[in-house]
Amino acid sequence: MNTLQNTESPATILIVDDLSDNLRLLSGILQNQGYLVRLLREGQMVLPSVLGFPPDIILLDIMMPDLSGHEVCHQLKADERTRDIPVIFLSALHGVADKVKAFAASGVDYITKPFQNEEVLARVKAHLTIRRQQQLIQEQYAALQTLNASKDTFFSIIAHDLRNPFGGFVSMTELLEQQLESWKPEQVKQVVSELRRSAERLFALLENLLTWSRLQRGVMEYRPEPVILYHLVERSVALLNQLATQKDIHLRNLIDPSILVFVDVAMIDTVMRNLISNALKFTPSGGSVTLSASQDDQVVEVAISDTGIGIPAEKIPLLFRIDAKYQRRGTAGEPGTGLGLVLCQELLERHGGQLRVESEIGKGTCFTCTLPKVSR
Repeated sequence: MNTLQNTESPATILIVDDLSDNLRLLSGILQNQGYLVRLLREGQMVLPSVLGFPPDIILLDIMMPDLSGHEVCHQLKADERTRDIPVIFLSALHGVADKVKAFAASGVDYITKPFQNEEVLARVKAHLTIRRQQQLIQEQYAALQTLNASKDTFFSIIAHDLRNPFGGFVSMTELLEQQLESWKPEQVKQVVSELRRSAERLFALLENLLTWSRLQRGVMEYRPEPVILYHLVERSVALLNQLATQKDIHLRNLIDPSILVFVDVAMIDTVMRNLISNALKFTPSGGSVTLSASQDDQVVEVAISDTGIGIPAEKIPLLFRIDAKYQRRGTAGEPGTGLGLVLCQELLERHGGQLRVESEIGKGTCFTCTLPKVSR
């Protein structure tokens, strides 16, 4: 398929005519308007030339000695790589039947000789505009198909992930209903604790889902302000410290309290909560999760490193794609959602930052995010 040049660049026009006078006349008319012009005198050279360097439009003479314009046009339309290039026929033939035959050969227009400068320019400009609009529609359609495919995958992931905590609720409540009278208080407490954990997982998933939805709809306000990074991160550390204690993981915030960042607190809260939660999820008992930061003149880099199970190198590119599912359970059987890292990446991009990952199987993983500094 022909790919049009950027609309700010001059269009390329291929003129095919066996008469040198016609080539000089047409090229002069078009070059004076800033178009890039290529010239050919033989019909048999058109297809190889177009395949090598596709023009935006072709002006094609009908009556040529080797191949007629009709035959050349049939060749172009038979090849999927060139079929979308508009062809305007040129001819001294004025009859209605001649014009009908040209349109039947898939020409988009017909200009009779002798040429009128204004007519040539008007028709060329009109068909270039049409072609560019077609190109835009095709690009938008392709983007829409990609978006729909991504959303289908996304909703499939969400449906799967919602099923797990809800399934846990149903199973545990049924068990509690059946065994409540015969169970000891310790057994009831154990089931209630599992219900609470299921509720926490479900709440975290729904919170991420709502945040991602607001981002996609463009209704999430971005309100950056100067913040002490240590205190911002410490909020998530305090929130997740109980989980770290339960798994016997040493959770440390080693960020220098003097570092200031210019961020949206709610957004970066979500990023830190997800990244720390992930690190705890995939770190075994006795391991550690450490938060540190470094800075240069413009940005602050926050590193969340763990001594966990690591991520296979071939799976790392899938972590940030909504249309690719890579999920696995944590070291204590915790389910993954497949959404958190995608959300983190989008929230960081709103800040002009990025999210990087380095990992080694059996040794651990380090996620590094960049944040803007406060301007001094």
